[in-house]
Amino acid sequence: MTQKTYIAERLFDGENFRDNVLFSVANGKIHFENIDPTSAEKLHGLVVPGFIDVQVNGGGGGFFNAEQTQKCLATIVDAHSQFGSTGLMPTLITDDIEVMRRAADTVSKAISEGQCGILGIHFEGPHLSHPKKGTHSEQFLRPISEAEFDVYARQDLGIKMVTLAPETVSLDDIRRLLSLDVKVCIGHSNADFETTMNALNAGVDGFTHLFNAMSAFTSREPGVVGAALWDNNSWCGLIVDGHHVHAASAKLAIRTKQQGKVILVTDAMPPVGTDMTEFDFFDGRKVIRTGDRLNSTTGELAGSVLDMASAVRNTVQTLDVTLAESLRMASLYPAQYLGLKNKGRLLEGFDADFVVLDGELHVIQTYIAGIEK
Repeated sequence: MTQKTYIAERLFDGENFRDNVLFSVANGKIHFENIDPTSAEKLHGLVVPGFIDVQVNGGGGGFFNAEQTQKCLATIVDAHSQFGSTGLMPTLITDDIEVMRRAADTVSKAISEGQCGILGIHFEGPHLSHPKKGTHSEQFLRPISEAEFDVYARQDLGIKMVTLAPETVSLDDIRRLLSLDVKVCIGHSNADFETTMNALNAGVDGFTHLFNAMSAFTSREPGVVGAALWDNNSWCGLIVDGHHVHAASAKLAIRTKQQGKVILVTDAMPPVGTDMTEFDFFDGRKVIRTGDRLNSTTGELAGSVLDMASAVRNTVQTLDVTLAESLRMASLYPAQYLGLKNKGRLLEGFDADFVVLDGELHVIQTYIAGIEK
């Protein structure tokens, strides 16, 4: 059994902060018992559970919609691991069925070969609302069919997520997705409150990028946003980049939702971890980077250049959330949403996915299954 021993200057285990913590890593698991301290390597800074991002379109120049290969996935994982992400849901936005099939094949192979950092696959679309499509390509928006169900039914994809608009998919089809072990999220939807609540009552348990591309909360019609804030059993992804959601709206969501039900997501695109200023998109469009903001040449926000470490810093600094809770929003709560019982905390026998942060919450080191990236 290969074992390496560390002493953390400070460690956050998912609940508590502790000083000078001795731990070891063996076979990808973390241990705190029966450790010989003589050969321990000092980790200077704050050791925290690795971040888990359920919405990642690209990074390091790689774009999953443009290239459905393991090399592309490795590029994306490497880019985001620099910023503390140890587990990703590679996200394919609305596209042709053949692209969906290739993406599924690639994720299947990555998981079977133990490619690090890949937890499953997130299909964001194509069963979305035309009025709330955002930057998604209209030509590929479509009702659900047996062709898509064949992809969603696969049992070799790890965790499966599908973002859909409930007004475009029947409750029977939503229940069918759930029976196939698909996690169903609501997003890019213009549904009313009743339709959204019916989907939640059928078993839907997530909202993709809360507030963005969904019907708004109003006095007479609470819409998707109202249902998301009202429901205690669902999780909401939140893009805390200063562009997608006003700070007051984000604070309201965190204050309103049951603790543990708001998770940080990036909706990251290829420029993350690079100095790229533009990249090719759908329908002959480009996505242009202006500082830390991405817009399609047709004007819409087109994902982000956000990374998870920046999302944590922004949550602490602009949303007045405690460091402990901000870290849980990036690690423990996404792990709980995905049903990952051995991630999101640094406890005896848990996966050795951890990150070392400096005093400004920038990443010094990232470890996935105990191996430094």
